[in-house]
Amino acid sequence: MFKKIAKGASIGLLATIIAGTGYIAAITPGGLSGFWLMVSTVSGLNTSAHAAEESTLKVAEGFSLKLVAKDLGYVRFLAITEQDDLVATIADRGQILLLQDRDQNGTTETQTVLIDGLNEPQGIFFDGDWLYFSESGTVSRVAFDHSTASLAGEIQVVLQDLPYDLIHKAKAIGISPDRKLYVAVGSPCNVCEPEDPRYAAMLQSELDGSNPQIYARGLRNSVGFDWAPWSGDLYATVNARDLLGDNFPPDELNLVVENGFYGWPYVNGDNIPDPDFGDKRPDLASSAIAPAFKFRPHNAPLGIRFVKAHRSLPPGFNRMALVALHGSWNRSVLDGYKVISLHWDNQGNIESRDFVSGFLADDGIMGRPVDIAQDRQGRFYITDDLGGQIYRVEYGAGQ
Repeated sequence: MFKKIAKGASIGLLATIIAGTGYIAAITPGGLSGFWLMVSTVSGLNTSAHAAEESTLKVAEGFSLKLVAKDLGYVRFLAITEQDDLVATIADRGQILLLQDRDQNGTTETQTVLIDGLNEPQGIFFDGDWLYFSESGTVSRVAFDHSTASLAGEIQVVLQDLPYDLIHKAKAIGISPDRKLYVAVGSPCNVCEPEDPRYAAMLQSELDGSNPQIYARGLRNSVGFDWAPWSGDLYATVNARDLLGDNFPPDELNLVVENGFYGWPYVNGDNIPDPDFGDKRPDLASSAIAPAFKFRPHNAPLGIRFVKAHRSLPPGFNRMALVALHGSWNRSVLDGYKVISLHWDNQGNIESRDFVSGFLADDGIMGRPVDIAQDRQGRFYITDDLGGQIYRVEYGAGQ
C-alpha cells in the first residue's frame, strides 16, 4: 500500500502522506510516539539501507533459496507461463513485466514490458491462453501466446468501475473450480460503514464479467485468496483493523462461503464487538462467521497459495498453503515479514510454521513478502515489494 520514501523527505511531507491514508483521523495507542512509529514504518524510514540477501534469509529444512530478480520497484503479484517464465505486476510503474531466464543460469536477466500505463496493477493469473490482471478500478484480460511469451490480442476490460479509495486499492483476483471470476475489494477506511456495498466484499461474476454480484461481505481487506484442492473450499486472508493496540485484533484467514458475513466493521477476531461500531448493527454482528485461523495481530497476510502436489516436494506437502506476511506497521514492536506454511489436519485444524524468514533484522526491515507462485517444476517464487526482488525456493537444490 505504501511506497518507500527517500530518507531526506520532510516531516511535513510524511505527515501529509499519512493523512491521506485516513489513519490520521484516529489517535494511535502510543500517543505521539505511536504516531511517529507509524510515520517511520509506513514511510520506510526504519528500514535498513540494503535489501534482503540470500545469506540473510532462513528457509524451511531441506529447501534452498535463490534471488532470481532484483531492482523491480514495487513488485506485487506473480503469474507463471507454461514455459515457466515469470509475469509480475509492478504497481508503482504501472507495468506488467515478463521476466525470463534465457541462459538458464537461475537468474531472470531479461525483462520485457508486456503492458504499460496501468493504474497500480495488482492481481494477475493465467487461465489457459488468457492473462487476467487487475487495476484499482478494473479487471481485464488479454490473449497470451505461451510459446512466444507475448500478447496475442487486444486488452478486454472484463469488470470496470470497481470502487476504490486512498487505501486498500489492491484487487486480488482468481477463478474458482466451477469457473467463476472472483474479485476481492478492500475497505475505503480503517473502520467505517461505506455507502457502496461492494467495499470490503468478495465479488463474483462470469469469466467475461457478466452477472456481477456480491458473494460475501465483511472482509475488511482481503489481498489474497485461493481454493483448497482437496475440498474446493475458498480461503481468503484478511487484514483486520488498526489502532486498537499491539495485540488486537488478529489478522484472519477466513473460509469464505456464499452470502457469508465476516464481521467488519462491527466485530473483530472471534466476533468481539468493535469499540467504535459494535453496537450499530446487532443483526449483522450476530451472524458473523469467525476466522478459520488467526494470524498474529497486524502481521498483514497478503498472498496465499495452496501447494500443488509435485514429485520434487517432500512427503507431507499436501493439505497445505503458503502465506506471505507483509509485516506490521501498527505495533510498537514490528512483527511478521516472513512467509509461513499453513497445514490442515484431517479434522480441519490449522497449524502454522515458518517457511522463509529473516526479512526483519536487528537493523531494520529488509523485505516485505507479497505473493507466492508455484511453477511446473514444483518450485516456489516469492515477491518482495520493499526490496523490489523475487526469490525462488526449491527442495533439495544447493543443500
